[in-house]
Amino acid sequence: MNDLLLLVLYCAILGSGVGFLAGLLGIGGGLIIVPVLSAILLHFDVLPAEQVVIAAIATSLASILFTSTSSALAHHKNGNVPWQVAPWIMSGVALGALVSGFMASLLPEAVVRIIFSVCVVLIALKMLYSSRKAATPPSRALPNGPILTFFTSITGGLSAMIGIGGGALLVPLLTFFSMDMKKAIGCASACGIVIALFGSLGYISAGSKHFELAQGFAGFVYLPALLGIVSTSWFMAPIGAKSTQYLPVSTIKKIFAALLMVIAANMIVN
Repeated sequence: MNDLLLLVLYCAILGSGVGFLAGLLGIGGGLIIVPVLSAILLHFDVLPAEQVVIAAIATSLASILFTSTSSALAHHKNGNVPWQVAPWIMSGVALGALVSGFMASLLPEAVVRIIFSVCVVLIALKMLYSSRKAATPPSRALPNGPILTFFTSITGGLSAMIGIGGGALLVPLLTFFSMDMKKAIGCASACGIVIALFGSLGYISAGSKHFELAQGFAGFVYLPALLGIVSTSWFMAPIGAKSTQYLPVSTIKKIFAALLMVIAANMIVN
């Protein structure tokens, strides 16, 4: 089989798993896409090793634009997107994502990899701790709009920098302020669209001087890999979103924590 077709096939398989998890957990899937796609790009020798992670992050964000849209539509149908606060959250993540897309492209590959690994470890530990907490945590009110925008601009910036849709950071933040888990996942799905859009624009603009469309790239986004991921993730996200209606919150939290621990261990080992 032609190497390019095989690469697209591998990415389609990756996309099917990522799409389901995006709908189930409100994550864009970047925590999985980035390490797996990095390995795929290295295996097929698509570009120099020192540029693999940045290309994987950029491609991950571009794919999340489609996956999060599909997931958010499904969560909206189920009434799980809190639109009364979503505009404040989206404004923050948009600002953070746009700025970080440019910043990450200027950092050495090793620094980006370290930032990714540290963030994954911290997220994993937080979610694991959260899944073991008492069933009735203390009630905390959401901050007012501008303060919420400030907090979410930080999560949006970090999310875009490491190529994730934002759910892994937004869901713990929103549940900390006593938002229902399913509502937090729905909101994270909607915000993933904004993070992916503005983050991708930053990576496309910053990478345009390094790669050309004729090479299969739009900036740092590798289009064949994007095609493979999106071809399956779009259809699997609604299935994952529907599953949230049948799984108890404690089970969702445990799945979330277990997933992040696996990813964290993989990043540390590699």
